Parts: sequence; C-alpha cells; structure tokens
Amino acid sequence: MPDTPARSSPLGPPALRTEDFDFALPARLVAQAPARPRDAARLLVVDPAGLRDQGMRDLPGLLGPGDVMVVNDTRVIPARLRGRRGEAAIEIMLNRADPDGSWEALVRNARRLRPGDSIVIEGAPGLPCRVLARDGGTARLDFGPDPAALAAALDRAGEIPLPPYIARPEGPRPEDREDYQTLFAARPGAVAAPTASLHFTPDLVAALEARGVRRATVTLHVGAGTFLPMRAEDPRAHRLHAEWGEVTEDAAALINAARPAGGRIVAIGTTALRLLETAALGGGDDLRPVRPFRGLTDIFLLPGHRFRAADLLLTNFHLPKSTLFMLVSAFAGTARMRAAYQHAIAQGYRFYSYGDGSLLHRAEEALADPRVGEGKGQAA
Repeated sequence: MPDTPARSSPLGPPALRTEDFDFALPARLVAQAPARPRDAARLLVVDPAGLRDQGMRDLPGLLGPGDVMVVNDTRVIPARLRGRRGEAAIEIMLNRADPDGSWEALVRNARRLRPGDSIVIEGAPGLPCRVLARDGGTARLDFGPDPAALAAALDRAGEIPLPPYIARPEGPRPEDREDYQTLFAARPGAVAAPTASLHFTPDLVAALEARGVRRATVTLHVGAGTFLPMRAEDPRAHRLHAEWGEVTEDAAALINAARPAGGRIVAIGTTALRLLETAALGGGDDLRPVRPFRGLTDIFLLPGHRFRAADLLLTNFHLPKSTLFMLVSAFAGTARMRAAYQHAIAQGYRFYSYGDGSLLHRAEEALADPRVGEGKGQAA
C-alpha cells in the first residue's frame, strides 16, 4: 500500500469558538507521574445513563465478549536533541520521518538556521545533521544515509519528549523512559505516547482476553504537533501536523468483524480513534466501516463530525481549549463532556498524559449518517 495523504474537510457548526472549550483546571490535578501499578488509575465512565466512578481494573467488566479493542503500537523515540550551530544553541524536536530518510523537526532558535548549515549534536558530535530547508520554526534535517546511526545517537543523546506540563526542570528522569512507553509499543517513530494505553498491564490484558475481548493493532506515529497550543479563535482555522499511520488488512478485517457479530469497536486513545476515522473516510459501511490505510493524516475531529469507526473511546483527561478536548466533545457530546470534566475536577481525577482515564460512549448525535458527506479521504 503506497503512502497517501488523507485530510479532513472543515467540520463543525459555524458558531464554534475556541473559548467554548475552556474550563478552570487546578494545576495540582495535572499528573506528574503515573499511577503505580499502571492499572491502579481511576476510570470515569461516561454514558447516556450518567457518570460512574470506577477503576481501570474494572474495564473487563465494562466490555464484553466480541468487543474489539483497537490499540496503537507506536513506540516513543528519544526525539529531543540539543545542538549548536556556531555559538547558537539549537533545540530539535523530531516530528516525522519523510520517505527520503530526512526528518521534519520543530526547532527552537530556528531563525539562526539556513539551508546548508550543519548542526553539531551534543552527546553525538559524529552524527551528521544538515539543514535542507526551513519554514518558520520547522526545518527539514538530513542525518545521513544510515538510519541505525541516528537510532544509536538518539539512544545515547536524545531525551524522551515529555509534554511541557510534566515538570522536569532538570530534564526527564530515568524512569520516564519506561513510564512514557506503552505495553503495546513496538514500532518506533512517535514523539508522544498514545497515553490511554499507558494504563495497561499484562494482568489487565489477560483479564480482557479472558473476558473474550479481542485486540486489533494499528499504528499512528504521534507527532510533536500534539503539544502545540490552539491559537485560532475559530477551531476550524487550526491545522494539525500530518502524522503517519497504518491500518493493515488484517487489522481492518478484525475491526470490521465486531459489529456484525454483535460486538463493539473500542478505540483505545484519541490517536487510534483519529486513525480509524481516517480509514473510514476511504469507504465502508456502518457495520464494516474501516478500510486498510497507509499514509499521512491530519484529520481534526470537531463537534459536528459523524463518527463511523468506534462505539466507545478510552481516553485520558485533556487540557482546556485543546484539540483533544474538542475531539472528546465531538464524540460524547459537548454538554456531557463539560459535566464529566466538572465532576472529574470536583472528585480530584488526575489529568493528561500520566493521569486517570475515562470510558466514553458515543453520543447519539455523533452517530454516522450515510447521507452526510465526510469530505475527501484517500487510503490505499
């Protein structure tokens, strides 16, 4: 399957404003470390009957035989590098590998760079790093022809790219390399973890399997754009960085077998949901919505989107005015999610990457309607 881009059409009602997705979040609720063990995290169930306080270990009882969990097997790489161009300090956040082997990167102090410049990487001075192009704070970098040399340099000199709201004044701690990696991580390429999967342990997976819940694996290499703030007053003016993803034929077949057999499709995390919805843009029907996909997606899911590819979403709690809070509002309903977040704050749930989880049932108004156009999606 060749790499092909997939884009969403502008979605959402005309009156959307970024301010509509703001809420007061006490700083003390932003988790600075994960629950130990991971599956000891709390779980807020959000369904049409209301809100229920449960725990992540209750998940097998909340799912059933024939349900299919869709997990993202991307693996976080130590994507933050520090270097110098002459006297200028340069900080590099790798974002996405291009087919020619070069990397798109977000660069701090990028104004000091010109095409053709070389950057000396701290801790890996022998690694070539040449600037091919620059556009604002984004650059395309060439690290030479040997991917293994870059991988070794990242392992030696790179830092795990923790989100800015996880306070590490001295840099990431040694335990963050393991804490910020999911049980399902297999394919290196992400610069942010699919954090809903951070809650899973071997015991929890075994309990789900014993319950008869099946698991489909997809890949979405989460990019650095997930950390960028929303600056536009109208969310529809915001553009997400494209990310590479793949839904194999085997994964699509397993996912599509769920509904005809009476099961549900359960997206584990917003990254899995975004990829599923991208694959659904390529065709399929309500019972079998997903087609194989391999390529880039920058789909942005806002209220008004008609979901086709998931019945439930397991996800963490997200920050005010973030693209991810907009996504969960699109999936479960804006009023319902406002009430859920007010409850979570009042009950002291822990937010974001290292925080607690929520299990969201899709709102009726977010059901797919085959008469509604979904825009152009291209999949192989």
